[in-house]
Amino acid sequence: MELIHGDCLEVMRDIPERSIDLVLTDPPYPDYHRVLYSYDEEIIKGVLDVIKCRQIVFWTSKVEFPLSYTAIHIWDKKTGVGSEYERIFERYGQKNYKVFRHYLINSTVAASFTGDVFTGHPSQKPINLIKELVLKFSKEGDTVLDPFMGSGTTGVACVNTGRDFIGIELDADYFKIAEKRIHEAGLQMRMGI
Repeated sequence: MELIHGDCLEVMRDIPERSIDLVLTDPPYPDYHRVLYSYDEEIIKGVLDVIKCRQIVFWTSKVEFPLSYTAIHIWDKKTGVGSEYERIFERYGQKNYKVFRHYLINSTVAASFTGDVFTGHPSQKPINLIKELVLKFSKEGDTVLDPFMGSGTTGVACVNTGRDFIGIELDADYFKIAEKRIHEAGLQMRMGI
């Protein structure tokens, strides 16, 4: 596990070519907390076009995806309010698509209902959804990269499924949350909990 607090554009320059097996990420969207997350299409392109491996990228259902892709998957949030689904774009992969059904995690109540934790991150993804994606699109021992790590859900999923993980996060508060979650997941795995 390698957790890096920094700007993913700068950090990506130091990641060796062909060292990543899967990119699984949820970058800033152009229509959701645009200012908070400092959305910039050039950052998305600059980060994701650097690595030529299978990529699974969450994206809003309301704005076109700015990069090439091989398949579009759907995350059905199993809810009747707000945005009921998000698209998940697969790059450098298969052409078939799949629907993933997992409840939205947007509160402590929603998290406890699904056996998850709520970190306070406004676009937190369900741990069971991320685990399903990790298991489907990588194999044990692979290295998974999340250049927009947020509160660390992808890192926790990698710990729980035997994958190596590299996570990059710019926001200091979310980096600390991610660091703590991933560390605790590792302790639980070692203790067999």
